[in-house]
Amino acid sequence: MRVVSVIVPCRHERDHIEAFCRSVAAQTLPEGWALEVLVADGQSEDGTRERLAAWCLSDPRFIMLDNPGRIVSCGLNRCIERARGEFIVRLDVHTVYAPDYIAQCLATWQATGADNVGGPWRAEGASGAQGTVQRAIAAAFQSRWVAGGALSRDLAYEGEVDTVYLGSWPRQTFERFGGFDETLVRNQDDEHNLRLHRGGGRIWQSARIRSTYFPRASTADVFRQYRQYGYWKPFVMKKHGQAAAWRHLIPGVFVGVLNLLLVLLFVLTLWASWGLDLGAIDQHAVARAAWVVLALCAAQVLLYAGAVAAVCLLIARRQGMDLLPHLPGVIAAYHFGYGLGSIRGWFDALARGRPDPAFGRLTR
Repeated sequence: MRVVSVIVPCRHERDHIEAFCRSVAAQTLPEGWALEVLVADGQSEDGTRERLAAWCLSDPRFIMLDNPGRIVSCGLNRCIERARGEFIVRLDVHTVYAPDYIAQCLATWQATGADNVGGPWRAEGASGAQGTVQRAIAAAFQSRWVAGGALSRDLAYEGEVDTVYLGSWPRQTFERFGGFDETLVRNQDDEHNLRLHRGGGRIWQSARIRSTYFPRASTADVFRQYRQYGYWKPFVMKKHGQAAAWRHLIPGVFVGVLNLLLVLLFVLTLWASWGLDLGAIDQHAVARAAWVVLALCAAQVLLYAGAVAAVCLLIARRQGMDLLPHLPGVIAAYHFGYGLGSIRGWFDALARGRPDPAFGRLTR
């Protein structure tokens, strides 16, 4: 009997862990394959451990491991170390999986021989008026214009990609490329996939591998989440000397340029207002420069606002006009959260040479 190992990092998931375990237990596997499920708990203090331990007693296929490192990369590595399977599938608690999810991962790997296979990242919000904001967050998440054309958000795409949602691997992938970087709180999957690409590995996305992810339910939570994503991306880039994709750089450049222009405008305005005398530079030249900088700021903001308005209309026409009032704030939260996080991350990666512990705690 061949074994497929499911690896799951979790922390503080009391309200979700039992439903997740039920969904994994209901997976249908191809004949000749057996399932083991390794769940690494990051020292939860909300009752998750007790519920998970009770489930493991009722179903011996499930094993709870301790993850003293608490973060995702540490939990994944602890599971990989204990896994017996020749094929390893990562699952997350806040995602719902098709009954044949694992079977399709196996079939795609056997058909392609890829080093990592997975499905598209499909987001969905709760139904009803209470879920309107979450639906807007999910709709923006799925838009190629918001995500920068990431193929992982394309539900119909079949083929090679630079990264894939969650992922599943033959054991040989970890023997060849190593495990996940435990210095990274976020983006450990992107870093691992970049390592695969640089080493000649292949990552394959199949539309037949189906799952549904439930995103954050408030704009503020999205901002905090993507600020953390943006923060850790420069540490990945510094490690490898390159970005996995150009789309990872754009939010930071956009927000950085806007901030520089605003600071320059503030300095020039004070200079002109105070009437400082610097000899060759007269006050009229300073005032003209301030107007030029103001025009550049206004142009950048207006172009962005116009683009966001157009994208909001496109999304709302497809997903429902009730989302329209929420979409501008949601899209801005994605972009500005990621951009501001990237700027801070670059400062800490290059100037401080180490991450700020304040960005070490996962947001949810």
